[in-house]
Amino acid sequence: MNAIRGQARIGDSRLAARLARETQGEVLFSAGARGRYATDASIYQMEPIGVLVPRTAEDVVAAMAICREEGIPVLPRGGGTSQCGQTVNRALVIDCTKHLRRVLSVEGDTARVEPGITLGALNEALKNGGQFYPVDPSTWMRCTIGGMAANNSCGSKSIRYGLMADNVRAIDAILADGTRFTFGELPDNLGPDVPGSVADLVAKLRAIGAREAAEIAERFPAQLRRVGGYNLDALTPDARANGRASLARLLVGSEGTLAFSAALDLKLWPIKPRKVLGICQFPSFRRAMEASRHLVTLDPEAVELVDRTMIELGRSIPIYRGTIEKILIGEPDSLLIVEFHGQEDGALLAALDRLEEMMGDLGLPGQVVRVTDAGFQAQVAEVREAGLNIMMSMKGDGKPVSFIEDAAVALEDLADYTERLNDVFAKHGTVGTWYAHASVGCLHVRPVLNMKDGADVAKMRAIAEECFALVREYKGSHSGEHGDGIVRSEFHESMFGARIVRAFEQVKDAFDPASPALPHGLLNPNRIVHPPRMDDRTLLRYHTGYAADPAITPALDWSTWPGPQGGLLGAVEMCNNNGTCRKFDAGTMCPSYRATRDEQHVTRGRANTLRLALTGQIPGGLASDDVADALSLCVACKGCRRECPTGVDMAKMKVEAAHARNAARGVKLKDRLIATMPRWAPWAAMAAPVVNWPAMIPGGPAMLGFADRTLPRFRRDAFHDWECREPDGRAGEVILLPDLFNRYFEPANIRAALRVLRAAGADPAVARPPRGTRPLDDGRTYLAAGMVAEAREEAGRTLEVLSRWESPVLGLEPSCLMTLRDEFLSLLPGEASAKLASRAKLVAEWLAETKPALRLRPIEGEAHIHGHCHQKAFGAFTPTVAMLAAIPGLKVVPITSSCCGMAGAFGYEAANLEVSRAMAELALLPHIRKTKAEAFILADGTSCRHQIHDLAGREAIHSIRLLERALA
Repeated sequence: MNAIRGQARIGDSRLAARLARETQGEVLFSAGARGRYATDASIYQMEPIGVLVPRTAEDVVAAMAICREEGIPVLPRGGGTSQCGQTVNRALVIDCTKHLRRVLSVEGDTARVEPGITLGALNEALKNGGQFYPVDPSTWMRCTIGGMAANNSCGSKSIRYGLMADNVRAIDAILADGTRFTFGELPDNLGPDVPGSVADLVAKLRAIGAREAAEIAERFPAQLRRVGGYNLDALTPDARANGRASLARLLVGSEGTLAFSAALDLKLWPIKPRKVLGICQFPSFRRAMEASRHLVTLDPEAVELVDRTMIELGRSIPIYRGTIEKILIGEPDSLLIVEFHGQEDGALLAALDRLEEMMGDLGLPGQVVRVTDAGFQAQVAEVREAGLNIMMSMKGDGKPVSFIEDAAVALEDLADYTERLNDVFAKHGTVGTWYAHASVGCLHVRPVLNMKDGADVAKMRAIAEECFALVREYKGSHSGEHGDGIVRSEFHESMFGARIVRAFEQVKDAFDPASPALPHGLLNPNRIVHPPRMDDRTLLRYHTGYAADPAITPALDWSTWPGPQGGLLGAVEMCNNNGTCRKFDAGTMCPSYRATRDEQHVTRGRANTLRLALTGQIPGGLASDDVADALSLCVACKGCRRECPTGVDMAKMKVEAAHARNAARGVKLKDRLIATMPRWAPWAAMAAPVVNWPAMIPGGPAMLGFADRTLPRFRRDAFHDWECREPDGRAGEVILLPDLFNRYFEPANIRAALRVLRAAGADPAVARPPRGTRPLDDGRTYLAAGMVAEAREEAGRTLEVLSRWESPVLGLEPSCLMTLRDEFLSLLPGEASAKLASRAKLVAEWLAETKPALRLRPIEGEAHIHGHCHQKAFGAFTPTVAMLAAIPGLKVVPITSSCCGMAGAFGYEAANLEVSRAMAELALLPHIRKTKAEAFILADGTSCRHQIHDLAGREAIHSIRLLERALA
């Protein structure tokens, strides 16, 4: 029997017990688990009954049978990035993303895949064969093929490749009654092996298609981007004539309401190896809209809009600022990114020439930025794909809200439609943000509203009704990409008419008939048909009872964010659930999720847990076991601080949660021992042989409560402040701040830094505390343990001394130095901390900025360097690579890796050892194993070097040591 993770509520305990006994999946029923799956990227929140993470399709069959018997609805779920509320429900959630993610076969131009595979992973698997799957939502790194099929996803290239419905050939489906059948083209005659229930189903569907053919032709919008309701047009006699008669096409877009997709057969396309971009600049939004219908005549792959709001918000996000500045000519109001793909550079450059000529014909000569470099193209794509998250980076309760955002109209109507919709927004006292698919008249528009305010909720409904009236007037589609869910399903009758809606209901009943226990069927009920009101406040994330717990007072300063609890809740609410943290690209975020693939251990899951705790929706609040469990594998890498487009800083939030738990339960002895290391380390170094002895004997670390691995060893030759002069503010002075770890474990690094700085023409000094007191410290170890008062004391001592001078303050250990740039501002907010933060730099950053004329001798060979997470989070890894690249003869190879998995004390914990190794195995260790034995392995983090030594058997050195070696 499988364990049930979390306590099920009394009424649901029978279901949890049966799932644990009769499936091999993970059964998640705790308050935290239910809360993490209660939201998607929409405005809604509905707590599920529980969660099953199946290991096989057979687990799904068993779970559906159990739920059918128990009268519990079932909700299939992929990445949970849906915008309309189709992946939240009062049901058993079946999360396909952890285990059901294989490519089952590739034959010719057809791939069969499991539903939980992400689009990014699929295309990575296909690329060596020269093929790809072309439906490309901006969430391609984390959205799943099953979810894309459920939503009938489209992406930026639909003008070229069509929608999901055009690119799914067959679906191996599990029906509500447990029957499993592969639905593909709708044949004239079913074979003798077809189950009787399927034959009856197909007969009912054929009858609906024949009976409603005329109504479908009359009422379905003639738009490419029409994804609302069920695809009844796949059932009509005309569909047979034009090759679109397909039961797979019917299932696509059904949002998990008709069947569970166990596997999908996908149509593959050949990769076009080359592309160019032309970024067209417009002085007004309307001019851009008017130009769209002309630009598409150039046969581009995509035409994507970026409006003024997105430009300005993008500029405010450090990771995107540089790219935004490079794509602008002056101060345009709107941009259209025009994309051409092909086989030859000449043809693509000619396409850009034609684009420039057309812009001139439109009265805008010289207003195209040509992007031909692959690296720059990737940066532009990153900004475009982050459009949603960039829009959601607005601080405060007013946010761009998704409810009308992907309505589509014909291109000739686009300028008038968008202008009139902006008038609707103005009428209701708000504005809209615009971006995305100008090539097909499907712009993502979000009015800025405060969903905590009942008046704004009423505005939302009024805007929706007026918007959809405009869409009908222009014979457009009210749902053009993101599906129906809760937000649009109730408008089907006004869009399609009562007769079509009754046909939708008949399709649902044919696949998933009602019963007394399940009056709206087993599968994701009340979506597409029988929907609730879209403005039902009991279904909203910010429901009528939503409020901050007034008893929670944060320990850190969160005033950068508005709202209660000193801004803490506002900071947590910046997570919009779009799931960028679930990506698997070359960035840092989120290493624990990459190792476990558990929603609990991703930034989004943690932020949801904290939000629920801060608003009284999880018993015990920040000190609860649910919060502790969610944060247990957070390595405080700060990857989310930089890579989350809305700036969710989970490392800082973890400090708050640990502080609250300490207040409620006290600090564990082992945690206190590590945290207080700055106080006892000077004595440990003096008695190094004795102190190190337990760590050196077999089983010694385990006796101390650590994992069975080597521990750092104190050095008797630890660095002492008197080895360098004291600061006095003289010209050329830099202040080196020795950190705890290099001072006592690897003092040669500090001495190397002093030598390099002198060779660079600097005059280094080391700040000393008052006589008779221990060395200055950054408080990093205290923060890691949630001991905020002690960390504030350390910060105060250090700030008081360093504020006496204005010289640059340099460090070697990224996690320690960056504490001065980050946490000091939250521990001791004010001018002194801000000034120190502006002066604090890693030695490599200072060298990259000042560019001293170092005399370096050649070092022939390769240096493979792993970036510390905090180096990457603060943009300090690139300067380190540049510093090393100045060494003649040296080939510098940055290692594409996330967190090493050691992360301070994390990797030393016995409970974390398996995950620590898994993090290292994702990319770091495989890379090192492939390097030549004579190559240099570099890592600027103490914990990173230790992890590499333990798990790869290679000695890693700090980059400053290699630079010292190169000094002439």
